[in-house]
Amino acid sequence: MGAEFVIDRAAEAYQFWKDEHTPDPSEWRRFGARIRDLTGGDDPDIVFEHPGRETFGASVFVAKRGGTIVTCASTSGFQHSYDNRYLWMNVKRIIGSHFANYREAWQANRLIDRGRIHPTLSRTYPLEHAGQAAYDVHRNAHQGKVGVRCLAPREGLGVRDPGKRARYADAINIFRGR
Repeated sequence: MGAEFVIDRAAEAYQFWKDEHTPDPSEWRRFGARIRDLTGGDDPDIVFEHPGRETFGASVFVAKRGGTIVTCASTSGFQHSYDNRYLWMNVKRIIGSHFANYREAWQANRLIDRGRIHPTLSRTYPLEHAGQAAYDVHRNAHQGKVGVRCLAPREGLGVRDPGKRARYADAINIFRGR
């Protein structure tokens, strides 16, 4: 993935919330200390914040003075909570990113198709359960990324299926209205 250091939050038992309504800044400090242990004392210039509610406060806390928090999703919930003093008193900034424009998204899908990028999903749903998948994402009743199998007619097909490329092209043409 290009990362020099990886911290497995589950393995190190980080709990950024005391309960459903109370963030735990002591865990943010413990997390920040662990980052500095790995980096030789440096805080990250940029924090790419993806989980959302579960980790947003920690991300704001650990970014260095003058650093940036880039938020690109809210998998664990879109109601973020953080201590604003760590933002404004340390001249940090939060910016939003939606990953890509249409052309960039098409190019990313092409890299997936060519086997250069391997997307990771925490759960997949068959096409007939697409409504439940959408509901789970809407209600944040999931962890990680969710996928719906819509091009492969059965388990095991897809990227390695020799006929997939033609079906993929047909799906793209339908999307484009051709």
